[in-house]
Amino acid sequence: MRGLKVILLTLVALPAVFAVKSHDFKTCSQAAFCRRGRALATRARESSSWTSPYSVDPASVTIDPTKATFTAGVRSSIYPEIKFGLDVRVHEDGVVRVRMDEVDGLRKRYDEASSWALIADPEISREIQWTVAKDAVRAVYGHNNNIEVVVAYEPLKVSLLRNGQEQIVLNGDGLLHMEHFRTKEAVDQEKSGWALPEAPEEGLDLEDAQVVMQMNPRSWFEGVGDDGWWEETFGTWTDSKPKGPESLSIDINFPNHGHVYGIPQHATRLSLPTTAGEDAYYSDPYRLYNADVFEYLADSTMSLYGSIPVMHAHSAESTVAIFNAVGSETWIDVAHFVPKSTHTHWISESGIMDIFLMPGPTPADVFAQYARLTGTSALPAQWALGYHQCRWNYISSDDVRDVQTRFDEEDIPVDVFWLDIEYAEDHKYFIWDKKSFPDPVDMLHDVEAIQRKMVVIVDPHLKRTDNYPIYQQAKDLDLLIKKKDGQEYEGWCWPGSSAWVDFFNPASWDWWKSLFKTMPEGDKWAWIDSTENTYIWNDMNEPSIFNGPEISMPRDNIHYGGWEHRDVHNINGMLFHNMTAQAVMHRTDPPKRPFVLTRSFYAGSQRLGAMWTGDNLGTWEHMAVGVSMVLSLNVGGFSFSGSDVGGFFGNPEPDMLVRWYGVGAFSPFFRAHAHIDTKRREPYLLEEPYKSIVRDILRLRYSLLPVWYTAFREASVNGLPVVRPHYVVFPQDEGGFDLDDQYFVGGSGLLVKPITRKDVTETTMYLPENEVYYDYFTGHAYRGAATGKNVTVPAELHQIPLLIRGGSIVPTRERPRRASPLMKHDPFTLRVALSTTGTARGELYLDEGETFAHQAGQFVWRAFEATAEKGGKEIRIRSRDLAARNLDTAVDGVALTTYDARNAFAKDVARVRVERIVVLGLSREPRSVVADGKEVHWEYKAGAAAASKGEGTASMLLVKDPHASITTDWEITIHL
Repeated sequence: MRGLKVILLTLVALPAVFAVKSHDFKTCSQAAFCRRGRALATRARESSSWTSPYSVDPASVTIDPTKATFTAGVRSSIYPEIKFGLDVRVHEDGVVRVRMDEVDGLRKRYDEASSWALIADPEISREIQWTVAKDAVRAVYGHNNNIEVVVAYEPLKVSLLRNGQEQIVLNGDGLLHMEHFRTKEAVDQEKSGWALPEAPEEGLDLEDAQVVMQMNPRSWFEGVGDDGWWEETFGTWTDSKPKGPESLSIDINFPNHGHVYGIPQHATRLSLPTTAGEDAYYSDPYRLYNADVFEYLADSTMSLYGSIPVMHAHSAESTVAIFNAVGSETWIDVAHFVPKSTHTHWISESGIMDIFLMPGPTPADVFAQYARLTGTSALPAQWALGYHQCRWNYISSDDVRDVQTRFDEEDIPVDVFWLDIEYAEDHKYFIWDKKSFPDPVDMLHDVEAIQRKMVVIVDPHLKRTDNYPIYQQAKDLDLLIKKKDGQEYEGWCWPGSSAWVDFFNPASWDWWKSLFKTMPEGDKWAWIDSTENTYIWNDMNEPSIFNGPEISMPRDNIHYGGWEHRDVHNINGMLFHNMTAQAVMHRTDPPKRPFVLTRSFYAGSQRLGAMWTGDNLGTWEHMAVGVSMVLSLNVGGFSFSGSDVGGFFGNPEPDMLVRWYGVGAFSPFFRAHAHIDTKRREPYLLEEPYKSIVRDILRLRYSLLPVWYTAFREASVNGLPVVRPHYVVFPQDEGGFDLDDQYFVGGSGLLVKPITRKDVTETTMYLPENEVYYDYFTGHAYRGAATGKNVTVPAELHQIPLLIRGGSIVPTRERPRRASPLMKHDPFTLRVALSTTGTARGELYLDEGETFAHQAGQFVWRAFEATAEKGGKEIRIRSRDLAARNLDTAVDGVALTTYDARNAFAKDVARVRVERIVVLGLSREPRSVVADGKEVHWEYKAGAAAASKGEGTASMLLVKDPHASITTDWEITIHL
């Protein structure tokens, strides 16, 4: 097996010197159903008389008087013998769900995608009344009855309106097409009656094709011939299609919104460029098909590792969104029209129509509406927000110990060390290679001794050998994915011949969770060479299969329930992630918050853990697009995300590596990782001054952990992203709609622009408002403008452009520690950045950081406020308890009915104090600073403002040891 291992490593390492092998992956023109869907759109666009053949049968409309739902039959003028059913309902929060399925067809279409994505069946409104007219059904609801949903009969069109303006329109361009189930024999018999002109080998020319289409309306609608209906070949692979054609196309338009965001994961701009029309930026649609794309392009619509079919549409007037609950491969065309209108065309291989229309009208409303559907980001363990050090591979127990020692010798903080696939004997996960790791538990305990953690990889492929008990158990329990003939599927991955567990089979769930137990239970398997502080990395779960079509699984493989892999492909990786997260959570009693990193994901994966953007390259282009990708993932609801620092491939020069650490330090998930062929590049190996710069960047990340943790708490409650693009924070400022190279960290008021270009010494940052912004490090003040303004900020290699928005209070912990758990009782510094009106506000959330005790009220949640009093002659800074005032949104999406400010955790940190308060922007030197009636020590440094430019060095007041606890109410008065 060592020989096989070398062969596999060689095969995988070789492409590292090349670009992505694009020929391994389909374009739309090579995917028959996408080709058919795009051809339909072309015919519609070129025909002045095009109209959708789908219409509602008025006689079939049925209103449920007890709730806001109606159903109706849908017919097609092209296929009058085929029946379709429409179901439209309005949720309590105003979200509209539109479902359509084939009725009494030859087969059942896959209709379970939403059941994996949604956290529960949404509550249906019981107050909305449907009005039935001769040509449409409509309902009016919302604040001041300003929202209206209209279902037009002929042709079928569903519109969501606000204040009389269309916000979202389904089938407005008439591109709805649900390919009904049929048999090849019936199609052949039907076509035998067509008077077809004799076609040359290369096919019909356009004139002949038009003749055929005019002779037969079905040809006009579907095109000439059965293009890939019954089988399809790509490369050496032939996809048998026993169910025949079953794709679903639908146009989803945003008539009053000029920008669309979301549909992660793609390496592209945040505001999605066009793929259709004369001014198309890309020639191919955006593809959602989870795939292992080796060395992906830095600017492409190619599918990557995960798929979240959610799209935001934005204008200065409103934000709306749709969630298309489909699990199969999906292609999305985007076209922008003047003035400020966006049309999109969604083409999926299989499944029913199940689309959720989110009315907004603000970005915050949309995030909350989507979170109520698919859940919020889980509140991670606090240590998981620290720095993670990984490479493929640390080669031995002694190597791991040496890496930890070197970090400590250089006084560089780190929380987590990672092991890639080589820790496992012959890539049999759960089983250590004892030649290289003879003492895994002792090694793990050595790491844990400094309150650090380890993460090891567990991939979904199981080595097909009788001496691997995990595979043997899965085989004996009949839990493995099958080929189309019902036999066990065999593919090729890291272990060689491999099999895959079918996690759609409920019988696999408890079995998989049992494998992570660290203590034996009877005669069951136990992972005794592990500890409860060993966490998990799920890679290759697209699934990645080296000898499969598009490096993945054949679409005609069979899952539990008889569904083909094509139906569930994009959901598959999430189920593996889900079961692993549950396994890690429940291996202890009481449970601990799990940390499981995933590469593949779907809508709802945010509930489970973290993700990273896969096999990026050590280039400036990949560094830059990684920022956009993380912002897009946050828009898609998946906040806990990041790109590999340094790039997975390549050997970045020291200056590039420094800049990449600046990117990573301001990503929700912060991990350095490297390919097996790269040089070692741990930060302690850098020469000076690079090593010291990286050390300072890492210390900055650790000092800001309270900010990151507070942002994650908010995300766990209301779905707001942890890193926020400008349109989220300033939804009416058109100057920020395209921005994706600078962003805000939670609601902290921190605005950052990581540098992703070589040899930069200064850069511009966009300020969206007439407010002061302070340089985080120097206190230099920049003044924005009501219409937006670009300002120039320093950006030398040792500098990260980081501003504090006026009106913010930022809590930090400034004492360097080796790992984040060691900071638990460290004091705080509060940076009070006064607004132009002399006010500021901030929040701090703390809890124990590892268990779920916070859901029972074991936490501290404080607000800090600065107000201008007595005509500006006093500035008062206060701390007050937020939990008692916000019981319904306290923490982690769990509402509390009672809260005790003196809970056990609060008592444990009662001695934690605020050791410093830094106030920026005072108008003049104070006369005194008083806390609890007593004068406290303070120092003042006057500013040097340049009034003509609206900027300059701000004044700075330093209050030392103001006798303020982090758990109690207090007030400090600055007398001016």
